[in-house]
Amino acid sequence: MNVKNPALIASVGAVAVFAAVAGLSAAGVAGNSAAATPVAIAAPSKVTPIPFIGAPNYRAIVAANRAAVVGITTVSKASDADDNEDDSGQGQGDGPQFGGRDNPFGDNPFFRFFGNPRNQEQIPVRALGSGFIVSPNGVILTNAHVVHGASQVTVTLMDHREFKAKVLGQDAATDVAVIKIDAKDLPIVHMTPSTNLQVGDYVLAIGAPYGLEETATAGIVSAKGRSLNDQNDQNVQFIQTDVAVNPGNSGGPLFDAYGNVVGINSQIYSNTGGFQGVSFAIPIEVATHDEQSILKTGKVEHARLGVMIQPVNQSLAKSFHLQAPEGALVSKVDPDSAAARAGLRAGDVILEYNNATLLDAGQLSAAVAMAAPGDSVKMKVWRDGKTLDLTAKLSAVPGKGEVVKTAATGGGTLGLRVHPLTSDEANQSGISSGLVVDRVGGAAARAGIEPGDVVLAVDGTAVTNVNQLRSMIGNHQNTVALLIQRGDTRIFVPVQLG
Repeated sequence: MNVKNPALIASVGAVAVFAAVAGLSAAGVAGNSAAATPVAIAAPSKVTPIPFIGAPNYRAIVAANRAAVVGITTVSKASDADDNEDDSGQGQGDGPQFGGRDNPFGDNPFFRFFGNPRNQEQIPVRALGSGFIVSPNGVILTNAHVVHGASQVTVTLMDHREFKAKVLGQDAATDVAVIKIDAKDLPIVHMTPSTNLQVGDYVLAIGAPYGLEETATAGIVSAKGRSLNDQNDQNVQFIQTDVAVNPGNSGGPLFDAYGNVVGINSQIYSNTGGFQGVSFAIPIEVATHDEQSILKTGKVEHARLGVMIQPVNQSLAKSFHLQAPEGALVSKVDPDSAAARAGLRAGDVILEYNNATLLDAGQLSAAVAMAAPGDSVKMKVWRDGKTLDLTAKLSAVPGKGEVVKTAATGGGTLGLRVHPLTSDEANQSGISSGLVVDRVGGAAARAGIEPGDVVLAVDGTAVTNVNQLRSMIGNHQNTVALLIQRGDTRIFVPVQLG
């Protein structure tokens, strides 16, 4: 409600009064035709009062930490900003243009933010970001996308001193970078794991939005463990807040109510390029994990399980006879991977990872990303209506491959015409067996199944011929999960039979 419009408030109040009066009049008319029946009014239940907790001392938090927050300016050529983009799509730019020449995100309002619009001419491009000092000898944390592809990085301190910075290392998978300036006895921030942070807690950001240094904004934690749609953001369970952050804030610290850094401001959700009430921060424990690895080896090595997974929605949970829509559904197992050697199969649902319950698929991606190659991990898996325990020895991520790839889900009802894979189709696709979709209509089309898709399995059981598919579908009354391959992607599609 807009409190600046008293007429609107008055009109709403008048409607409420009229409705109350009308209700009483109706009750009076009804009472003339029969004896009034006493209405028992239930006594209010006893409610435990919520104790009032005052707001944090933001003034003291800013005063204690502002000197440890820095502004970052990068310089690169426009062509370099384009050509140096890695597979993650992380490059220099701002707004909808970020991450590619022609906005590969399309209408997806998730994007990283900092700097100036990309200039396609062969002239230096300057971009802005933020960071914070974590060591008195000049070690600074920021976002990888802030410094990626930069030929020059300049750090500006609160006292306006400027230093050329060296990029010690960056990790595109988590969007964390470590840079260093040649200075001593610098003020530092204090960090604490975000695990104790709860939804509703106060948080505060300090950074340089649009180059406006030492800008402080505050809000609350809106959600935790948030997985974003971007393929390269599945390695991080973000902290979602309503703290106002804008281009230039990227890489700056997020403080808790006690003045400790709990995250790095990294992304916003926006259709305009500016703040719209939804921002995301990388948990500080992810950043410090990367920092330690970069300082030691100059790089960050992530582990690899070797599966493609997808979330379990209610339809899939029913199809696999799960009690709740939880866990990570395996839609593909890479050959000769840690998952394959452990005995994981397509159609398995990973319920626990190292004794931790997986409420969604993103938790598995983030957990594997934090592990080291060679680590042994335990998994509780749901298969054929029962649980089993598996152990996997994680391998290393080859090149720039993803740790765990997550697919989206769809739904619908069965309505397909299919034929078994021919030998030529099998050779071209690299698929040994399955049913090729020739025609799709009705609810199957609405589910997103398309001609040319290959049906590989029903509820995790491989299917090789039409009669087998017909028989397996006939045994289901409600929901069935079809494993579909399209190109190089495999995904389970829950189908409501009708």
